Formats: sequence, structure tokens, C-alpha cells
Amino acid sequence: MDNLVLPSPAPVLLPVSNSDALFPVRRIFCVGRNYAEHAREMGLDPEKKKPFFFNKPADCAIPSGRTNPFPVATENLHHEAELVVAIGTGGSDIAVKDTGRHIWGYAAGNDLTRRDLQAQAKEDRRPWCMAKGFDNSAVIGPLKPASDYTDMTQGAIRCLVNGDTRQDGDLSEMIWPTANIISFLSGFVTLQPGDLIMTGTPAGVGPLNRGETCTISIEGLEPATVTFD
Repeated sequence: MDNLVLPSPAPVLLPVSNSDALFPVRRIFCVGRNYAEHAREMGLDPEKKKPFFFNKPADCAIPSGRTNPFPVATENLHHEAELVVAIGTGGSDIAVKDTGRHIWGYAAGNDLTRRDLQAQAKEDRRPWCMAKGFDNSAVIGPLKPASDYTDMTQGAIRCLVNGDTRQDGDLSEMIWPTANIISFLSGFVTLQPGDLIMTGTPAGVGPLNRGETCTISIEGLEPATVTFD
């Protein structure tokens, strides 16, 4: 368009597994504290809360396999292994039983977190934006179409750092399964094609350091890997 005062930003595109196709990212929604043991390790009671959400900018998303500079402004970077749900058909107030028709696919993801900034934000009762929404903070593995699966409500989810297991859980441990998350979120915003939902992390979150490689694996999906130089 000739009347734009600045160049339009390039779209954020993620690879599709075993294909040359690319998935365009519109928004990234993240579910907080969706595994009971993780909520407890953060000092909270998981039985008392409904799902809550925070956002990462779309351009936080990066594909698996990159080597990135260690993030600035943190001395306590943490990994968080998560199942990522990609929305293919939008909608609002989606019934739980109908959520399957809105899912385009799934991926393994890493919700990188500047934990020291998050802790300070919590103490000051301020938003987590700079703790969660920084550059390259959403590492996403290749997306697989939902048609490849009959069930993504169970299966191993793990985080390995330099080959050592740090998180080891199962998707069945989610407090709010994927269908409930989509239904609940769609009551607050109209979901759109290209939206990603990161569905929370199991217990065992912990620090990452320069020179380390972090790999998120989920049964049936390709891994999401990042190395920090």
C-alpha cells in the first residue's frame, strides 16, 4: 500500500512438519499455572483458580533449531515446556465439544521466562510483560496438523538441558485440558486463524545458562530446541 508511513512488518511464519508450508502467527496466548505441581512449586494452590492468560507478541515466536544470544536484562532465565495449540478456524464463545474443529495443529514449545523480572513484577503487583514477552521468548517446534491425531490429552512432555531431563510430565496432568482452555479463552476474545495458545508447563522449571541447549519434547511431535551462545 502506497499510503503506509512505514514498511509493513514481515509476517511471522513457522514451519509445518514434513512440508514446505508455513504457518502465519497472529497472536500468542499463554495459560498460567495449568499443571498442579508447577503451581505448587510456585507457592500457589492450583485448586482455587480458573485459567488466566498472558500474551507474548507474535514476533517472539522463533522456530526450533536456532542458536540465539542469551537474553538481556536477566540473570535467571527459565525454561518452560509447553504444548502449543494452533488455531485454524476462529470463533467466540466456543463450546467445549466444538473446540476440535477450530484446531489447526499442535507443536512443542518453550515459554522462556526472565524469572527474576517476573518475581519483581509479582512483588510490585505489576504486569509480567517484560518477563514473558521479550525477543525470541517463544521457541516453537514444527507444527503438525490436528488431523494426524486422535488424542492430544495425554502423552509425555519433557524438557532436557544438554541432554539432562529437567521436566518430566504428562499432558493428562493439565488442570484445564486444551478443549476447556480454548472454550474459556474464546469467551474473552474472538479467536482468529493463526493464533497460538501455549497451554502451561509441568513442574521442574529451572535456569538456563549461556552455552546450553534446551530441548522440549512432546510425544508424537517434533522437538523445540534452542541453544544460547
